[in-house]
Amino acid sequence: MQISQMRQTIVLVVDGNEIDRLKLKRILEPRVQFCEVSFGSEVMSYLNEHHVDLLLLADKLPDTDGFDILRKVHGDVRYKDMPVIIVTDDLSQKMEAAVAMGGGFDIIRKPFVPIIVVKKVEQVLELEYLHRNLKEEVQRQTQLAEDRLAASERLFEQTVMALAKTIDAKDAYTRGHSQRVARYARHIAFKLGWLEEEQRRIYFMGLLHDIGKIGVPEYIINKTTRLNDEEYEKIQQHTVIGSQILDLVAEFPELAIGARSHHERYDGKGYPDGFAGSQIPVYARVIAVADAYDAMTSRRSYRDVLPQDVVRSEIAKGRGTQFDPQFADIMLQIIDEDEEYILHER
Repeated sequence: MQISQMRQTIVLVVDGNEIDRLKLKRILEPRVQFCEVSFGSEVMSYLNEHHVDLLLLADKLPDTDGFDILRKVHGDVRYKDMPVIIVTDDLSQKMEAAVAMGGGFDIIRKPFVPIIVVKKVEQVLELEYLHRNLKEEVQRQTQLAEDRLAASERLFEQTVMALAKTIDAKDAYTRGHSQRVARYARHIAFKLGWLEEEQRRIYFMGLLHDIGKIGVPEYIINKTTRLNDEEYEKIQQHTVIGSQILDLVAEFPELAIGARSHHERYDGKGYPDGFAGSQIPVYARVIAVADAYDAMTSRRSYRDVLPQDVVRSEIAKGRGTQFDPQFADIMLQIIDEDEEYILHER
């Protein structure tokens, strides 16, 4: 603590001995702002009306015990951290233990040795200054870390959204597909009672499930007639391409899972790995239902949005074959609740 800061420090001496108060005043007044009271009963009212940085408290007072005042001061939430030095003429080691047990910061013994008094006061004030500023610095650094994390999360979300729109822009007939699949997948997860973090994860997986289409020729993606075997094989490769791209995101391995496995079927007849049942990652099983629902409720070059009853019938038909029964049932529940048929491409 700098000398200028010491001089701004307010020290309250509580001691019934006027001579001792005068001695402390002569020692400390050049260095600090000195205040004094004689009785313990005056301490709390003084603290309530004045700012005090340090309390020099006699262990024996005319009207009470100094330790009772110490407990009262630290028992008040406003002053629980106030530094207190006990002033005593007790030279025993028991006093040191009593001060520590009572919550005192240090001891100044009588008769006063000026250099020791000054040193003790400086040390306690320095510790208090560091403690106070450390708390402020921790709070500042914590806020900075939280701000950086929030900024990183916003950047991640914006980047994922930009990628999703880039993917959808490649297909003239599926604009907004990735965003809708992400929303439907998150809604299914919500209905399942998944934690907020899991809902967030599957939302991002839905946004990027088709990222592999970047590696598929546009003439195949936008072809309005039936694909031949070679073209169909190339379109299937978007799952592998997507997982290879997203494997690079080490901090979010689920992204690659969603991209690779969302065309697996519950009966094992899907692609690229032919997984069945619980072999298929759970996130991918959810996305598969959401993906199929959006495919039927979106416009295509050869048809408009399918009627809701047709969509419901197809989801029910795929239960246990194309789709995990549990997630198909949740999708059917969502369809039944959507009485106005709001959930489709606009």
